[in-house]
Amino acid sequence: MNIADEMLQLLARAFAGGPPPRVRALHLPPAQWDGGKDGEFGALELEDGSLGLSYVLLDGTLAKLAPGARGAGLRGADALEVAQWWARGDGAERTLGFAAVNALTRHLFDLAGFVPPDATDSIAGLDPRAGEHIGMVGLFPPLVKQVTACGARLTVLELRPELAGTRDAFRVTLDPRELEGCDKLLSTSTVLLNDSLDEVLSHCADARAFAMVGPGASCLPDPLFRRGVTSLGGVWIEQGDAFKQALAAGEVWGKFARKFSLARESYPGIDALIEQIRRSR
Repeated sequence: MNIADEMLQLLARAFAGGPPPRVRALHLPPAQWDGGKDGEFGALELEDGSLGLSYVLLDGTLAKLAPGARGAGLRGADALEVAQWWARGDGAERTLGFAAVNALTRHLFDLAGFVPPDATDSIAGLDPRAGEHIGMVGLFPPLVKQVTACGARLTVLELRPELAGTRDAFRVTLDPRELEGCDKLLSTSTVLLNDSLDEVLSHCADARAFAMVGPGASCLPDPLFRRGVTSLGGVWIEQGDAFKQALAAGEVWGKFARKFSLARESYPGIDALIEQIRRSR
Protein backbone atom coordinates (compact mmCIF):
# COMPACT_ATOMS: atom_id res chain seq x y z
CA MET A 1 0.00 0.00 0.00
CA ASN A 2 1.38 3.40 -0.89
CA ILE A 3 1.78 6.26 1.58
CA ALA A 4 -1.29 8.21 0.46
CA ASP A 5 -3.63 5.22 0.61
CA GLU A 6 -2.37 4.20 4.03
CA MET A 7 -2.71 7.69 5.46
CA LEU A 8 -6.22 8.04 4.05
CA GLN A 9 -7.26 4.69 5.51
CA LEU A 10 -5.97 5.70 8.93
CA LEU A 11 -7.84 9.00 8.81
CA ALA A 12 -11.04 7.23 7.78
CA ARG A 13 -10.65 4.87 10.75
CA ALA A 14 -9.95 7.75 13.10
CA PHE A 15 -13.25 9.40 12.13
CA ALA A 16 -15.33 6.22 11.93
CA GLY A 17 -17.05 7.17 15.20
CA GLY A 18 -18.22 10.52 13.87
CA PRO A 19 -17.54 12.52 10.71
CA PRO A 20 -15.07 15.40 10.84
CA PRO A 21 -16.11 18.98 10.06
CA ARG A 22 -16.80 19.78 6.45
CA VAL A 23 -14.74 22.19 4.37
CA ARG A 24 -15.32 25.87 5.10
CA ALA A 25 -12.97 27.59 2.63
CA LEU A 26 -9.82 27.52 0.55
CA HIS A 27 -7.30 30.27 1.27
CA LEU A 28 -4.68 31.20 -1.31
CA PRO A 29 -1.78 33.65 -1.61
CA PRO A 30 -1.88 36.31 -4.35
CA ALA A 31 -1.81 34.80 -7.83
CA GLN A 32 1.40 36.68 -8.69
CA TRP A 33 4.09 34.86 -6.70
CA ASP A 34 6.74 37.28 -5.37
CA GLY A 35 9.39 34.59 -4.81
CA GLY A 36 8.89 34.46 -1.05
CA LYS A 37 8.14 31.39 1.06
CA ASP A 38 4.87 32.87 2.28
CA GLY A 39 3.46 32.80 -1.26
CA GLU A 40 4.24 29.13 -1.84
CA PHE A 41 1.45 27.61 0.25
CA GLY A 42 -2.33 27.60 0.33
CA ALA A 43 -4.57 26.44 3.16
CA LEU A 44 -7.78 24.44 3.33
CA GLU A 45 -9.99 25.33 6.29
CA LEU A 46 -12.54 23.06 7.98
CA GLU A 47 -15.70 24.32 9.67
CA ASP A 48 -14.09 24.08 13.12
CA GLY A 49 -11.23 26.35 12.01
CA SER A 50 -8.67 23.61 11.44
CA LEU A 51 -6.23 24.65 8.69
CA GLY A 52 -4.09 22.41 6.52
CA LEU A 53 -1.30 23.69 4.29
CA SER A 54 -0.15 22.47 0.89
CA TYR A 55 2.44 23.67 -1.62
CA VAL A 56 0.72 25.43 -4.55
CA LEU A 57 3.53 26.13 -7.02
CA LEU A 58 3.78 22.73 -8.72
CA ASP A 59 2.62 22.58 -12.34
CA GLY A 60 0.74 25.86 -12.32
CA THR A 61 -1.47 24.81 -9.40
CA LEU A 62 -1.89 28.31 -7.97
CA ALA A 63 -3.41 29.68 -11.18
CA LYS A 64 -5.73 26.68 -11.46
CA LEU A 65 -7.00 27.25 -7.93
CA ALA A 66 -7.63 30.97 -8.36
CA PRO A 67 -11.13 32.35 -7.64
CA GLY A 68 -13.62 30.97 -10.12
CA ALA A 69 -11.47 27.88 -10.75
CA ARG A 70 -11.32 24.41 -9.15
CA GLY A 71 -11.17 25.52 -5.52
CA ALA A 72 -14.14 27.88 -5.58
CA GLY A 73 -16.88 25.28 -4.98
CA LEU A 74 -15.40 23.50 -1.98
CA ARG A 75 -17.54 25.06 0.75
CA GLY A 76 -19.52 22.34 2.52
CA ALA A 77 -17.61 19.48 0.88
CA ASP A 78 -16.89 16.28 2.78
CA ALA A 79 -13.29 16.73 3.96
CA LEU A 80 -12.53 13.00 3.82
CA GLU A 81 -13.72 12.87 0.21
CA VAL A 82 -11.57 15.87 -0.71
CA ALA A 83 -8.61 14.18 0.99
CA GLN A 84 -9.03 11.26 -1.43
CA TRP A 85 -7.99 13.58 -4.26
CA TRP A 86 -4.42 13.36 -2.98
CA ALA A 87 -4.35 9.70 -4.03
CA ARG A 88 -6.87 9.73 -6.88
CA GLY A 89 -6.48 13.13 -8.55
CA ASP A 90 -3.68 14.96 -10.27
CA GLY A 91 -2.24 18.47 -10.33
CA ALA A 92 -4.41 20.93 -8.46
CA GLU A 93 -6.68 18.18 -7.11
CA ARG A 94 -3.74 16.44 -5.46
CA THR A 95 -2.75 19.72 -3.84
CA LEU A 96 -6.25 20.22 -2.45
CA GLY A 97 -6.38 16.63 -1.26
CA PHE A 98 -3.11 16.95 0.60
CA ALA A 99 -4.24 20.21 2.21
CA ALA A 100 -7.36 18.35 3.39
CA VAL A 101 -5.16 15.60 4.87
CA ASN A 102 -3.23 18.20 6.85
CA ALA A 103 -6.42 19.91 8.03
CA LEU A 104 -7.89 16.58 9.12
CA THR A 105 -4.67 15.75 10.94
CA ARG A 106 -4.85 19.02 12.85
CA HIS A 107 -8.50 18.34 13.74
CA LEU A 108 -7.58 14.84 14.92
CA PHE A 109 -4.71 16.12 17.07
CA ASP A 110 -6.97 18.77 18.61
CA LEU A 111 -9.65 16.21 19.45
CA ALA A 112 -7.05 14.01 21.14
CA GLY A 113 -5.42 16.93 22.94
CA PHE A 114 -2.10 16.16 21.28
CA VAL A 115 0.22 19.13 20.72
CA PRO A 116 3.58 18.51 19.01
CA PRO A 117 6.52 20.15 20.78
CA ASP A 118 8.20 23.34 19.59
CA ALA A 119 11.04 22.96 17.13
CA THR A 120 14.49 23.80 18.47
CA ASP A 121 15.95 24.30 14.97
CA SER A 122 14.88 24.41 11.32
CA ILE A 123 15.93 20.87 10.46
CA ALA A 124 13.77 18.77 12.81
CA GLY A 125 16.63 17.87 15.14
CA LEU A 126 18.76 16.25 12.43
CA ASP A 127 21.96 17.34 14.22
CA PRO A 128 24.53 17.11 11.39
CA ARG A 129 28.11 16.66 12.58
CA ALA A 130 31.61 16.97 11.18
CA GLY A 131 32.56 14.03 8.99
CA GLU A 132 28.98 12.92 8.31
CA HIS A 133 27.54 12.67 4.81
CA ILE A 134 24.19 14.48 4.73
CA GLY A 135 21.67 14.10 1.92
CA MET A 136 19.23 16.92 1.18
CA VAL A 137 16.15 16.21 -0.95
CA GLY A 138 15.25 19.50 -2.58
CA LEU A 139 17.65 22.42 -2.41
CA PHE A 140 16.99 24.54 0.71
CA PRO A 141 19.47 27.44 0.33
CA PRO A 142 18.74 28.81 3.85
CA LEU A 143 19.46 25.41 5.38
CA VAL A 144 22.63 24.56 3.44
CA LYS A 145 24.80 26.56 5.83
CA GLN A 146 23.33 24.80 8.86
CA VAL A 147 24.57 21.51 7.41
CA THR A 148 27.92 22.53 5.96
CA ALA A 149 29.05 24.90 8.74
CA CYS A 150 29.63 21.98 11.07
CA GLY A 151 31.95 20.25 8.60
CA ALA A 152 29.47 17.73 7.20
CA ARG A 153 29.58 16.74 3.53
CA LEU A 154 26.36 17.62 1.67
CA THR A 155 24.77 16.02 -1.39
CA VAL A 156 21.55 17.61 -2.68
CA LEU A 157 19.04 15.70 -4.82
CA GLU A 158 17.11 17.94 -7.21
CA LEU A 159 14.66 17.52 -10.10
CA ARG A 160 15.72 20.72 -11.90
CA PRO A 161 18.62 20.02 -14.31
CA GLU A 162 19.79 23.65 -14.25
CA LEU A 163 20.76 23.26 -10.58
CA ALA A 164 22.99 20.21 -11.03
CA GLY A 165 26.69 20.58 -10.39
CA THR A 166 29.35 20.99 -7.74
CA ARG A 167 29.44 24.10 -5.55
CA ASP A 168 32.12 25.15 -3.07
CA ALA A 169 30.48 23.43 -0.11
CA PHE A 170 28.08 20.89 -1.63
CA ARG A 171 27.06 18.96 -4.72
CA VAL A 172 23.67 18.96 -6.48
CA THR A 173 22.72 15.79 -8.34
CA LEU A 174 19.73 14.49 -10.30
CA ASP A 175 20.51 10.86 -9.42
CA PRO A 176 18.87 9.51 -6.22
CA ARG A 177 21.48 6.74 -6.08
CA GLU A 178 23.98 9.34 -4.88
CA LEU A 179 22.06 9.41 -1.58
CA GLU A 180 23.16 5.85 -0.88
CA GLY A 181 25.64 5.83 1.96
CA CYS A 182 24.36 9.09 3.48
CA ASP A 183 24.39 9.07 7.25
CA LYS A 184 21.36 11.38 7.58
CA LEU A 185 18.74 12.84 5.23
CA LEU A 186 16.85 16.14 5.19
CA SER A 187 13.85 16.27 2.86
CA THR A 188 11.25 18.78 1.77
CA SER A 189 7.65 17.69 2.35
CA THR A 190 6.98 18.37 -1.34
CA VAL A 191 8.07 14.76 -1.98
CA LEU A 192 4.57 13.85 -0.75
CA LEU A 193 3.03 15.77 -3.63
CA ASN A 194 5.31 14.71 -6.47
CA ASP A 195 5.31 10.99 -5.58
CA SER A 196 9.07 10.81 -5.09
CA LEU A 197 9.32 9.79 -1.41
CA ASP A 198 9.22 6.02 -1.92
CA GLU A 199 12.06 6.16 -4.45
CA VAL A 200 14.11 8.41 -2.18
CA LEU A 201 13.59 6.09 0.79
CA SER A 202 14.68 3.10 -1.31
CA HIS A 203 18.14 4.68 -1.55
CA CYS A 204 18.36 5.62 2.14
CA ALA A 205 17.97 2.29 3.91
CA ASP A 206 21.23 2.70 5.84
CA ALA A 207 20.64 6.28 6.99
CA ARG A 208 20.48 6.77 10.77
CA ALA A 209 18.00 9.64 10.53
CA PHE A 210 15.55 11.03 7.99
CA ALA A 211 14.00 14.42 8.78
CA MET A 212 11.15 15.82 6.68
CA VAL A 213 10.50 19.55 7.04
CA GLY A 214 8.19 22.23 5.69
CA PRO A 215 4.62 23.43 6.21
CA GLY A 216 3.38 20.33 4.38
CA ALA A 217 5.07 18.08 6.94
CA SER A 218 2.05 18.49 9.22
CA CYS A 219 0.27 15.35 8.06
CA LEU A 220 -0.50 12.15 9.94
CA PRO A 221 2.97 10.78 10.81
CA ASP A 222 2.27 7.05 11.16
CA PRO A 223 2.88 5.89 7.54
CA LEU A 224 6.00 8.06 7.29
CA PHE A 225 7.50 6.82 10.55
CA ARG A 226 6.85 3.23 9.51
CA ARG A 227 8.82 3.76 6.30
CA GLY A 228 11.94 5.20 7.90
CA VAL A 229 11.24 8.90 8.44
CA THR A 230 12.49 9.66 11.95
CA SER A 231 11.23 13.23 12.51
CA LEU A 232 8.83 15.77 11.07
CA GLY A 233 9.26 19.53 11.21
CA GLY A 234 5.88 21.05 10.45
CA VAL A 235 3.79 24.15 11.14
CA TRP A 236 1.16 24.58 13.86
CA ILE A 237 -1.14 27.54 13.10
CA GLU A 238 -2.05 29.33 16.33
CA GLN A 239 -3.86 32.48 15.16
CA GLY A 240 -6.10 31.33 12.34
CA ASP A 241 -7.80 34.59 11.42
CA ALA A 242 -4.56 36.58 11.37
CA PHE A 243 -2.87 33.80 9.40
CA LYS A 244 -5.60 33.85 6.73
CA GLN A 245 -5.45 37.62 6.37
CA ALA A 246 -1.68 37.60 5.98
CA LEU A 247 -1.78 34.74 3.46
CA ALA A 248 -4.35 36.50 1.28
CA ALA A 249 -2.37 39.74 1.40
CA GLY A 250 0.90 38.09 0.47
CA GLU A 251 2.38 39.06 3.82
CA VAL A 252 4.53 37.08 6.25
CA TRP A 253 2.31 34.61 8.08
CA GLY A 254 4.92 32.74 10.11
CA LYS A 255 4.39 34.94 13.15
CA PHE A 256 0.88 33.54 13.44
CA ALA A 257 2.12 29.96 13.60
CA ARG A 258 4.91 28.05 15.26
CA LYS A 259 7.28 25.43 13.96
CA PHE A 260 7.11 22.05 15.64
CA SER A 261 9.41 19.04 15.58
CA LEU A 262 7.91 15.60 16.12
CA ALA A 263 10.26 12.67 16.65
CA ARG A 264 9.22 9.11 15.90
CA GLU A 265 10.07 7.87 19.39
CA SER A 266 7.93 10.52 21.11
CA TYR A 267 4.81 10.20 18.94
CA PRO A 268 2.08 8.15 20.66
CA GLY A 269 0.64 6.71 17.43
CA ILE A 270 -2.81 6.91 15.92
CA ASP A 271 -4.22 4.07 18.02
CA ALA A 272 -3.42 5.99 21.20
CA LEU A 273 -4.92 9.16 19.74
CA ILE A 274 -8.14 7.37 18.76
CA GLU A 275 -8.39 5.84 22.24
CA GLN A 276 -7.91 9.26 23.84
CA ILE A 277 -10.72 10.67 21.70
CA ARG A 278 -12.98 7.76 22.62
CA ARG A 279 -12.37 8.32 26.34
CA SER A 280 -13.07 12.03 26.12
CA ARG A 281 -16.48 11.58 24.52
